[in-house]
Amino acid sequence: MPNTKTIHVAHLGGIDAAYQMYREYDRNKPTLVLVNAFTTSSELYRDQFESPELTDQFNLVAIELLGHGQTRTAREHWTYWDTAEMNLQVLDALEIDRAFVLGTSQGGWITVQMALLRPEKIVGIIPVGTSMDSESERSRQLKCWDGPTIVAGFVNQWTRSKATPDFEPDNEYCDALIDIGFNECSSGQREFWRTTIKDNYRGDDGRRRLRMAAINLAERGTLHLRLSDIRCPVLWLHGTKDAVYSVANAEEEIKLFNQSPDACLLPVDGGAHFLNSSHPTEVNKAIADFINKYI
Repeated sequence: MPNTKTIHVAHLGGIDAAYQMYREYDRNKPTLVLVNAFTTSSELYRDQFESPELTDQFNLVAIELLGHGQTRTAREHWTYWDTAEMNLQVLDALEIDRAFVLGTSQGGWITVQMALLRPEKIVGIIPVGTSMDSESERSRQLKCWDGPTIVAGFVNQWTRSKATPDFEPDNEYCDALIDIGFNECSSGQREFWRTTIKDNYRGDDGRRRLRMAAINLAERGTLHLRLSDIRCPVLWLHGTKDAVYSVANAEEEIKLFNQSPDACLLPVDGGAHFLNSSHPTEVNKAIADFINKYI
């Protein structure tokens, strides 16, 4: 993976936004922005950064969300809309005029928010293993997870009245995320993500960022009535063994992109929630085909 860099943008009174870019930006290549899943980091896209099929053809830029990785702001409260605006300001600062955006899980609805906020800048979006709804009863009836109940338990665990300088996420939390994200993983992969999550959320500041990231996940609003405003192509990738959001939900929601020139759902057999990691070959090919179709 490339080294993580930070760039300062003005949103929320100032954000040091962390990102990784493969090689230097090449204006002659299309750009793909990668938006990571809940409490992961840009390392989630290792299989994409290591794919010549992608890196030879495209600029890859992984931007870490507010509350994630090495991104920092002095504001304690923020929303996914703030992350979408931050991402767009990062692209402006890097002088990237137009881009495709891929986002996994929470990153999936940020792809939509970026396209809504700056439609002239976003050429196409690739939501992966996601939902466009709030954590609603409707989605649970379609076999999606019970997000509010699960996440609320962690929010309560991470709420403190006093500073917690010795805080780090415990293995129970790390393993819960790893298990629902990857379904199956090697001991080495599990240890890597345990270490990465703990390193990113150590200390009192880490606890507060982790708590706010969880609140964003549990209390986000539905995007359903906004989806008809998406005018760019949409390729929705979804694993058939996604433990968080179901293919049945994706089948309903892809139809709501009814003003997109091309909105397609591509189920990937056996794919996990972190589909780009569980099935990188299929995902990388789908990415390349989609971008080359709409350059």
